[in-house]
Amino acid sequence: MSENVLTESLQRDPGAENYVDRKRHLWILSVLWPATPLIGLYLVAQTGWSIWYGLVLILWYGAVPLIDAMFGEDFSNPPESAVPRLEQDRYYRVLTYLTVPIHYAALIVSAWWVSTQPMSVFEFLALALSLGIVNGLALNTGHELGHKKETFDRWMAKLVLAVVGYGHFFIEHNKGHHRDVATPMDPATSRMGESIYSFSLREIPGAFKRAWALEGQRLNRCGKSVWSLDNEVLQPMLLTVVLYATLLAFFGPLMLIFLPIQMAFGWWQLTSANYIEHYGLLRKKMPDGRYERQQPYHSWNSNHIMSNLILFHLQRHSDHHAHPTRSYQSLRDFKDLPSLPSGYPGMFLAAMFPSWFRSMMDHRVVEWAKGDLDQIQIQTGKREFYERKFGVAGSESADTVAHK
Repeated sequence: MSENVLTESLQRDPGAENYVDRKRHLWILSVLWPATPLIGLYLVAQTGWSIWYGLVLILWYGAVPLIDAMFGEDFSNPPESAVPRLEQDRYYRVLTYLTVPIHYAALIVSAWWVSTQPMSVFEFLALALSLGIVNGLALNTGHELGHKKETFDRWMAKLVLAVVGYGHFFIEHNKGHHRDVATPMDPATSRMGESIYSFSLREIPGAFKRAWALEGQRLNRCGKSVWSLDNEVLQPMLLTVVLYATLLAFFGPLMLIFLPIQMAFGWWQLTSANYIEHYGLLRKKMPDGRYERQQPYHSWNSNHIMSNLILFHLQRHSDHHAHPTRSYQSLRDFKDLPSLPSGYPGMFLAAMFPSWFRSMMDHRVVEWAKGDLDQIQIQTGKREFYERKFGVAGSESADTVAHK
């Protein structure tokens, strides 16, 4: 792996000031995606077919991976000379703003529907899980806006994160994950051989603990109480409480079941993303005890067309970690990056079947590390298994890599 992947990519910049983003109008798919539960309800009303309650499930775990496989990947980059113009073009930012009210509309209309329409348990669950998927991806909008410096953008991020009750992501991701990624200190980096189910048990509580600690430290430096309204973990949490309490008041006790289900499955989408984005990757530890600066090759990348178009380019994760404030329309692919065999929806599905996921990913991790297990984060107790499986070894004992 070259230390100069970023430099090499920039050297290929053709300097095309007249660059035209061929995907400019296709990014509207990222805006329309949160409306898919509403489309499903419309189809139920028109046809009476229960299958449309699960429209999002069908699209997310079925149709989108198939389209990704059919149409492949897009490796094109905007020339660096065009990036300032792309970053200043408000069209792209407005698209992210538009997703926020759509997420709220999907939640409110779905809550109204389950409280007023006769539904079987299957139909209820299908709608709750479908809503959970799109509201889980509200975290993606919050992710894009939360990295911006403007106050309006940051409050829009908090508003959309409140939909799924994961407001601490605003602090945890920006100040915690981006600092600790691909190290054993990061609860949001998965280890090779670790199932998503095991990962979730340390990622979900670990993320909240880190966010609360980081925000507490900031407030302490400012001489403020952790329980003040200046707490940026509490702010979106309070928004969630107000939102959910309002839905409960209007639509009744069924919300006590519906809202937690969609919220939990929304959280599962973030857990799935965190699980696949840095699986097994490890930054080298320097002689002074610090970890090397993160590089694009410390994230798994995906250029699959369809899933990128509905996720605001989230899958170009390598450039995002190298340049966190760079907007989605400007994110680039680099040469020789570790790459996922499918887009996020396909990988999320595979992750729920650990043996299938490991058959796809473990050999890629070993290839990334050039066969050196010391350069991989390995799940506790799994090192000897991988030494036998791949016929490679390192200098460290079986369980040290995950705890350095």
